[in-house]
Amino acid sequence: MKLFDLIDGLDYEIVCGTTDAVIKDIKNDSRKVGEGDLFFCISGAVSDGHKYAEDVIDKGAKALIVEKDLDIKIPDDVTIVKVDNSRYAMGMISSKFYGEPSKKLTVIGITGTKGKTTTTYMIREMLESAGKKTGLIGTIEIIDGVNTTPAKNTTPESIVLHKTLKDMVDNGLTAVVMEVSSQGLMLDRVAGVDFDYGIFTNLSKDHIGPNEHKTFEEYMMWKAKLFTLCRTGIFNCDDKFMSEMTKDADCEIITYGMKEDADYAAGDFRLYNKDGVLGIEYNLKGKKNADIIVDLPGEFSVHNSLAAIAIADLMGVDMEDIKNILKTIKVRGRVEMIPISDEFTIMIDYAHNAMALESLLSALKAYNPKRLVTLFGCGGNRSKDRRYEMGEVSGKLSDFTIITSDNPRDEEPLDIIKDIKTGMSKTDGDFIEIPDRKEAIRYAIMNGKSGDVIVLAGKGHEDYQEIKGVKHHMDERDLIKEVLEEEDVTKICGYNNRYFA
Repeated sequence: MKLFDLIDGLDYEIVCGTTDAVIKDIKNDSRKVGEGDLFFCISGAVSDGHKYAEDVIDKGAKALIVEKDLDIKIPDDVTIVKVDNSRYAMGMISSKFYGEPSKKLTVIGITGTKGKTTTTYMIREMLESAGKKTGLIGTIEIIDGVNTTPAKNTTPESIVLHKTLKDMVDNGLTAVVMEVSSQGLMLDRVAGVDFDYGIFTNLSKDHIGPNEHKTFEEYMMWKAKLFTLCRTGIFNCDDKFMSEMTKDADCEIITYGMKEDADYAAGDFRLYNKDGVLGIEYNLKGKKNADIIVDLPGEFSVHNSLAAIAIADLMGVDMEDIKNILKTIKVRGRVEMIPISDEFTIMIDYAHNAMALESLLSALKAYNPKRLVTLFGCGGNRSKDRRYEMGEVSGKLSDFTIITSDNPRDEEPLDIIKDIKTGMSKTDGDFIEIPDRKEAIRYAIMNGKSGDVIVLAGKGHEDYQEIKGVKHHMDERDLIKEVLEEEDVTKICGYNNRYFA
């Protein structure tokens, strides 16, 4: 494509060169630049792409997008385009380079502090059940209709994002549901994406700190940006920050929640616990009426399912298909139940900070378990405050805690456990420390009692353990299976292995 076509619509200044330059490819990694490429000079938190301008020119780059002046000699056949924001320009140019793929898909973006991942999978399953081939971009993985690859970021860089959307179009997909992080919005990773729908799940204090957001108000501002980019916004009206999220919204507003006047409202909310499976039931009212059952626990599952129902209904999915998906939905590492007993419940969840753990354990306590048992560790090379806080939360809310190892990275597991115990010491919670995670899981299973709810927290969808810079395979599902194969299962309370059968 010609450079002129790629930058059309942007505010720019041609520092030197010609917009007639033919661009073979676009890159933001100087190591991958080749002859005829366009290179984006991004001012990143760790590295400044402007420092590599001379290097990429030597490699054959024909055009550079910059936001700063370059103090180097520019060859006559190289074009320098100056813009106010290289990241924004990268998103807009990437969209054009890949043929504006988002305009060929129904694009659903989900933002909020919690619930994005689960809601994303619910929506995809509902749309697929109705014959709408749907891609997924999220925290766990990217599904493009042919390949499934692990995700590096919740919201990929714009070049990767638009290339992925093009792949989805080429693979015959008609829709995509994606998690949209506050970082993705702040760093213009979704620039150039044509959103049909935006969903707001909820908002609480998170991602505040170095290299993230300076204040909660800033965090909220970036989350709200999604609703200036979409045609229809779907909002959790039970969240106290909904008014802030909608005040600058430039879209049709649809609501969901437990309030009677919500467009999609949940009435007569009930918890259920059957054969070791925790779930919820409610009566759907408003734009649709139905009895809903969700095989996922907690009040947050009401909101996640309502958001998914709203999208599915707006996109013409039959209510029976919606109901069937919600009865069987399973999301890897998100309150993922592993049914090995009819007497106690064991589940895997990604809760890896105090806020997430408190939310999860509070939701589970509503089921009045005989004992709430929490198994968790904390990551190495991370703030000690997180360890103190998670220890305190588990000590307060759990009847029993099994402290173990997570990703120790460069630290000693026992040092991390010591910090967790410091937090535990602020409570009267009972605990045991078992550094080896498999042995900790073995202890939890073999000591499970009737009526217990056992939570394996912190790893979720992750299938590795990082030690001294090396990632070793470790999937908690595999560890559970190994324990069952190694032990006399007749000693396990209510053993009825429906998961590995």
